[in-house]
This record gives sequence, C-alpha cells and structure tokens, in this order.
Amino acid sequence: MEDKQVPNIVVGRLPIYLRALSFLKADNREITSSQELGDRLGISSAQIRKDLSHFGEFGKQGTGYEIRFLENNLKEILHVDRVWDVVLVGAGDLGNALASYKGFADRGFRVAAAFDSAPHKINSQLPGGLMIQDVANLEAQVQEAGWKIGIIAVPADAAQSVANALINAGVTALLNYAPISLITPSTVRVEQIDPAVHLQHLTYYLG
Repeated sequence: MEDKQVPNIVVGRLPIYLRALSFLKADNREITSSQELGDRLGISSAQIRKDLSHFGEFGKQGTGYEIRFLENNLKEILHVDRVWDVVLVGAGDLGNALASYKGFADRGFRVAAAFDSAPHKINSQLPGGLMIQDVANLEAQVQEAGWKIGIIAVPADAAQSVANALINAGVTALLNYAPISLITPSTVRVEQIDPAVHLQHLTYYLG
C-alpha cells in the first residue's frame, strides 16, 4: 500500500505520468523534462516536480529525466513492475469489453478469472477465451488463488453483495463500475468508475 504521507491525489497522478512516458518511449525518445510532461498533460512543471519529489530525485537540473529510468521507478512505486491477476465479476457487455481489453497486459494487469450469475453464461467463453464461472464459487476460488484485485461490472443492486464476497475472500482493491457507492472496510481501496457521473460533470460547463 502507498506511503500514507503521500497525498492520494499525488498517487493518482503517477499513472498519468507513467502513461505519458510510455508514449515518449514509443517515439524513441530518451530524455524528457517536467516542462514537456506538463505541456502534454496540462499540469504545471512545478507540480510534476513536487509530485515526484515525494519519492526521491529522478532527474538532473538542466538535463531532465531519463525516460526509461523514470518509467521503471514509477512502475516500482506503483507496484506494476509485476503482473497482477484480477478477478472480474459480471460478464455482460461491459464485462466482455473489459475481459478483451488489450490495454491491461502491458500496464501490469491480467484478467485471470470471470464470474457471472446468469445460468446461460456459465461455462461459456468470453471473447479472449476466458471461461465464465458460477458466481456461487466466487469466494472459494478467489481465496484459493489469493487474488487481491477485483473488478465489479454488475448491476447496482448486485454490486454490494459482490463486493462483500470479494472482500470476504481476501480482495483488498476494487474497481467498481456499478453506479453505486460501495460500503467497505477502511482496509479496502475502492476506485469508482461511473461514466454518467463524468458526463454530468462535463455538462455543467455546457450550460
């Protein structure tokens, strides 16, 4: 878990920096600067330097940042210098899209198992070839495998019970796509993704 002295908002920006570095590396770049990163991301160069200073010194004044070095360090800080197995609950349209999403693999994640409660879906395959398992076996499977990350892609009325099952099985990090705020222990980290909320945020500025 991240250092509690580092503000959560800072930790939330680190993956954005990591993504920008990967694009720069793909362009065969070797060096960048806080100014260049800031211009790309709409974040001030001073903020980027301040964020990174929580974790050490990664660049040299007048030289900038060596992209591969900074990328490797950010991966280590975020613990994505390894591949995390993720359990997906919900094999509807959203679950199908998540299971077949190619962007997880090169960023440290693999959907290792998928579960659903619909009888006609159980034992069928998702687009990526993953077999859909019965949600009744969720707790036992997760506990046995030791998975720590869960993605919830079920309707709102089922999300809390799914979260409870995952937490009971030892999951401590949840990515929740259901349009409901989950009640979880303080030891469990939850990230909420509700597209409608983000759209409503946008439309405030369109009035």
